[in-house]
Amino acid sequence: MAYETEDHVTQYCFPAINSSCIKGKRSRHEYNIMYVFFALLSAWTVFLNLLVIISISHFKQLHTPTNLIILSLAVTDLLVGLIVMPVDAIKLIETCWYFGDIFCGLFTLTLGLIISASLSNLVLIAVDRYVAVCHPLQYPQKITTIKTLLSICLSWIFCLSINMAFVISSRYFDTSQRAKLCFGECYFIINLSWRVTDLLISFIFPCTMIITLYLRIFYVVHQQVKVINSLMKGGKCEGSVRRKSESKAALTLGIIVTVYLIFWIPYYVLSLTKTTIISSATMTFLLWTLYANSGLNPLIYALFYRWFKISVKHILTLRIFQPASSLVDIFTNNS
Repeated sequence: MAYETEDHVTQYCFPAINSSCIKGKRSRHEYNIMYVFFALLSAWTVFLNLLVIISISHFKQLHTPTNLIILSLAVTDLLVGLIVMPVDAIKLIETCWYFGDIFCGLFTLTLGLIISASLSNLVLIAVDRYVAVCHPLQYPQKITTIKTLLSICLSWIFCLSINMAFVISSRYFDTSQRAKLCFGECYFIINLSWRVTDLLISFIFPCTMIITLYLRIFYVVHQQVKVINSLMKGGKCEGSVRRKSESKAALTLGIIVTVYLIFWIPYYVLSLTKTTIISSATMTFLLWTLYANSGLNPLIYALFYRWFKISVKHILTLRIFQPASSLVDIFTNNS
């Protein structure tokens, strides 16, 4: 699509280069509003996820297998706000890619890594909650801190390997298609074999696993609620508090998983169709709702996790710098 300035003179991303892409036209007012909006969104996402990372890293009581996965998810959300949002915002506002071909590959790799790592973290969360709720007696043996750390590291390594292979294949094996692109555009072409592989690894398998596990979790939670109510009526509360806590954790993390899938699945499905009916504006909107989800997770923690509210108070009031602050009882502290 050709864009023209107010005086009808076509602008190019790189005027000195014949194969340059045409630059989009925006008023100064639009530039300012968009830059301020995306800067605030990026800062908000970084700040909130930094609170989550500091909380779980600092307080010893929060060093649990479940929270380690939440920490890994917060790292991916932090990277979205720190790297992906600023770079993609500049690309969107300027309508040109000014960072070169190498950085285009690095950005594509980073974006793919973050999205796939987020999804793998959701799979780990689903597995963790499934064992905790459906097999509570076996949970301490099956889900340990060491096993969780190993699972997180392996998932990051796997996601990095898959995305590196994708970027390399797109860069070196699609030269005929890449020659059709104008200079000042960051775009990677996915061949059929990679589309099928990506469909299986990044969509069908993880989504099926997450949905199946959570359907089972919510069924068991429903049954446990009946048991807890009967125990409370009978005056036998022993063990019911633990079950209630695990059920609440499963519900909270289930909300996070559901919200992510609501944002992620439409974008992924539409991006696979490659249909001209879907406008680029629609795809951009869906992609940015996916980015915005990274700033939404900490708000869910704040609504459902009392320990997060308490830890944030300690962080913002700088009490974490006091001696032995990491040993504070974060679950019963009322200060």
